Amino acid sequence: MANVIKLKKGLTINLKGKAAQEVSAAKASKVYGLVPDAFWGMKPKVVVKEGDKVKAGDALFVDKLHPEVKFTSPVSGTVKLVERGERRKVLSVQVEADAEQKFVDFGKQDVQKMDGEAVKTVLLESGLFGYFLQRPYAVTANPEETPKGIFVSTIQDMPLAQDFEFVIAGQEKDFQTGIDALAKLAKVYVGVQPDTKVKVQNAEVTTFKGKCPAGNVGVQINHVAPVNKGEVVWTLGAEEVIFVGRLLNTGKLDLTRTLAVAGSEIAQPKYVKALVGARIGDIVEGNVKTDVKVRLIDGNPLTGLKVCEESFLGAHTTEVTAIPEGDTADEAFGWIMPRFKEFSTSRTYLSWLFGCKKEYKMDARIKGGERHMIMSGEYDRVFPMDIYPEQLVKAIIAGDIDRMEALGIYEVAPEDFAVAEFVDSSKVELQRIVREGLDMLRKENA
Repeated sequence: MANVIKLKKGLTINLKGKAAQEVSAAKASKVYGLVPDAFWGMKPKVVVKEGDKVKAGDALFVDKLHPEVKFTSPVSGTVKLVERGERRKVLSVQVEADAEQKFVDFGKQDVQKMDGEAVKTVLLESGLFGYFLQRPYAVTANPEETPKGIFVSTIQDMPLAQDFEFVIAGQEKDFQTGIDALAKLAKVYVGVQPDTKVKVQNAEVTTFKGKCPAGNVGVQINHVAPVNKGEVVWTLGAEEVIFVGRLLNTGKLDLTRTLAVAGSEIAQPKYVKALVGARIGDIVEGNVKTDVKVRLIDGNPLTGLKVCEESFLGAHTTEVTAIPEGDTADEAFGWIMPRFKEFSTSRTYLSWLFGCKKEYKMDARIKGGERHMIMSGEYDRVFPMDIYPEQLVKAIIAGDIDRMEALGIYEVAPEDFAVAEFVDSSKVELQRIVREGLDMLRKENA
C-alpha cells in the first residue's frame, strides 16, 4: 500500500479551456529545432554543421563540461541552421525533416539483464540522459554524480496541465520498463494522486493529497527524502520515463509527446501528439481564436515561456496553452467593482465565494507594478514545503549565501515558487529570483 501524505497548503487555480480527452496528431513540421536553453545548466558545443545529414538519435550538440552527455535530433534530415544570438550563443539547432524517417539503432534491451552502467551508457548515447534534472540547483544532471534517489511525479496539477493518467493509456509497458531501468541507477520514488490508475512496480510509491503545487517533484522530495548539503537527487518527467521505456523496448529514440493544447483562447482544447522540437504553429494550427490578441505559452500559464508560432516545442514541455494578452482590456473603476468573473485569493472580489469550482478566464496582465516586498505570509499560505519562502527569497536578493543554505535553497527549483508568485501582491518575479540564487550558489560551489 502506498504511503499517503496530506498537504494543507496550496491553491487550486481553475482556468477555462482544459483539454478534452481526445487525441489527434499535430501537422508534421518541415523543420524541427532543439533548443539548448531547455536544458538548463549545460553549455552547448555544436557537433554538426549546416548541410550535415542526421538520423533521429544522432547528436546535435553536447555539454562542453561533460561531452558524454549528448543532445540528439528528434528527426532524421538535413541540418538547416545553427541559430546563434549575442556573443554567438546557440539559440537552436534546426533540422529539415526527411519525408521518410530514419533512426539510429540503439538495439532492443532486456532491462532485467542490464546493470546500472549499461543503462547509463544507453541513456547517454541516445541523448535521454540530458532530460534528467538534479537537485540541488535544478540543472541538467551530472553523469559523474551518484544520486541518492530518482524522483518521478505522475501528478500534473498546474493550471491547464496534462492529465498523465490519460497520457499513459496504452503506454503502460513502456512506463514500467522505464521505471525498471531507473531502478538500476538508484532507488526510484514515484508520486501519485489519490485513486490513481497508474500501476507502478519496483519503486517506492507515495500518494499526495493536496492542492497545487502538490504535483511538483520538489514538494514531493521535501516530504519524502529532503536534500541536504552534499547530497544529490535526480528527477525525470513522467512522460520522459516513457521515452526511456520506448528506447529500451524498440531500440529507437521516439520523442513523441501527448501534449495538452489548452486555454481559453484555444477553439478546441484537446491532446495533440507531437515531437519534441516541433514548430508551435504546427501544433496549434487552425485552433487559436483570433478575436483578441493571444499569448502563446510553451508550457502552463504559471511556469511556461512566452513564445510565437515560429518557436520550437521545448524539451520538457507537456502542454501548449493560449490565454488573452489583456493589453486592450478596459475595466471601469478597476478593483472597486465587485467582479464576479475575476479570480481572487484575497477576497478583493466577490468571486471568492465560489471557491475553486468556478472556471475563470484570465489574461496575461500582472495588474500592478513591482513594489516593496512585505512579510505578509502570502507565500507561506500556498507553499507546502518545510521551508520559509519569504525569508529565503530575501536572502537570495541580499546575496547571503550562508543564509540561503540554512533556509533550504538546495531543495527548491523556480517552479516551486510559481503559485507564490501568482498570489504575490508585491508583483515580485520570484521564479527569476530563485533561478538567480541557484545559479549564484552553483557558481560559488563550483
